[in-house]
Amino acid sequence: MPYFKNAQEADEVSVLDRAFHYGDGCFTTARLRNGALELHDLHMARLSNANERLLLNADLNLIGQTLAKIQSVDAAASGTVKIILSRGEGQRGYSLPEHPADVWVFYYPKEVADFHYDALPSGVLEQVIGLSMPNLAGLKSLNRLEQVLLKHEADQKGWQEALVLDVQGMIVEGVSSNCFIRIKDTWITPELRYNGVHGVMRAEILSRMQSQGIACQQRAVDMENIPQIQSVFFCNALNAMRIASSLNGAPLDVQACTELFQKLQLNQIR
Repeated sequence: MPYFKNAQEADEVSVLDRAFHYGDGCFTTARLRNGALELHDLHMARLSNANERLLLNADLNLIGQTLAKIQSVDAAASGTVKIILSRGEGQRGYSLPEHPADVWVFYYPKEVADFHYDALPSGVLEQVIGLSMPNLAGLKSLNRLEQVLLKHEADQKGWQEALVLDVQGMIVEGVSSNCFIRIKDTWITPELRYNGVHGVMRAEILSRMQSQGIACQQRAVDMENIPQIQSVFFCNALNAMRIASSLNGAPLDVQACTELFQKLQLNQIR
């Protein structure tokens, strides 16, 4: 697994890095196919937004330079790429260092196939997440402790993905995915105003739904609406659609999801 720091191949990470001490930074995970980053513009927009809001001042051109180095070794490079913006080394304490953030790129080679859907049992987790500081809402920061604990609960229940509520009783997302919910034959995705991650695949699906004239509301979904849920699917940059075949043991309509997958041509993501 090769990894790069500021477009130079690296073999170690400093113990003084603020990513290690404070989770000070952000990241995105993307699929690489034949040397090209899938959903490239959306991933770069996500990093640019976080770079500005977190005052990281990272040189995002280093990402392209790193990908070029990967391509120079293998023009058809495919697999997973994780891009991390870390504040880098700094003095003790929370005060920001003056230097720009470091750009890390981790490359995990693997054959990449077209997206497909699968259907798996799911449910609603008992643990809930909090509300974010407004300037952090929607960002994929390096602090993922909530997801670590949520994933443990999901694993204990035998669910690969599950719905997550917040302290106000609102559906937010999945453990490592965004979610789309169908109630009264209408698609809904939580608005993510106070927490959650603004995912790139969620943005891509919303764009395709709009182009196809398929209505999708972005609004709050209360836990009291859970018994009304007809269909649920989860999505992220590595999985375009993971369908919930059941929710807390109650069967769901899978066909509505598979039809949407085909209409949106989610097997064709570039």
